Amino acid sequence: MSKLNKNYLSLTFLIMLIGWGTCVLCSFMGLSLNDHKWLYVPYLLGGLSPTIASYFALKRNNKVANMKEWLKTVFDFRHSVVSYLMVVIMAILFILPQCIICGYKNGAPIYAILVMIPVMLFGGGLEEAGWRCILQPELEKTYSFTISTLIVSVIWWLWHLPLFYIQGVGQYGHNYFAFGINVLGISFALASIRKTTSSVWLCVLFHCIVNSLLGIYVINNHIWGNIAAAAILILCSYIFVIINDRKKRFH
Repeated sequence: MSKLNKNYLSLTFLIMLIGWGTCVLCSFMGLSLNDHKWLYVPYLLGGLSPTIASYFALKRNNKVANMKEWLKTVFDFRHSVVSYLMVVIMAILFILPQCIICGYKNGAPIYAILVMIPVMLFGGGLEEAGWRCILQPELEKTYSFTISTLIVSVIWWLWHLPLFYIQGVGQYGHNYFAFGINVLGISFALASIRKTTSSVWLCVLFHCIVNSLLGIYVINNHIWGNIAAAAILILCSYIFVIINDRKKRFH
């Protein structure tokens, strides 16, 4: 593993354990985020650990000079309509199979997505400043696309584990292994977006859209829906990567 990845992962998990570890301990003592709003401070710290670690790891390894340069790396907005369309298609392919197989309840109205997407920058989207900006491409310098994505998915899945023991968050009491299947599918989708567009921002956007859709379509728990969505995303990821590779050869 590269020095950059070691620096990034060690700092990410250190910050996460401080933030979410505090929340887990409080949860064991019967303190819920719903009743104790001050717990949102360590909760948000844990959630932003990949983002915070991204800046410091990149700066320490001389990949960015300052915050301005880091922001330009993460928010690279200029991409083709086709690239943006790919992000939307992948997000729909994640949510649609689960809605069909598992069924769903209406959450927020569909137009609320316009507000939810920017809010989800701090509800998951900015994680991509680390996972797909640093971890995935660094691993691909040594391993294949498939192996790299599997490694990222396992690390990302483990990083989420404390959330399943924090009272008052969406993951509390849910099936951790079913969640892992979703993580696997989404990891392949994000890896293909990063590989075919070289964009961190489009990964951030995909993450924000997916999290927003989960607030609009509240999906019933059913593992076959998770499996179907993951299988479709993995298949489409390989299709997009293969198409992109062939385009590069002809150019």
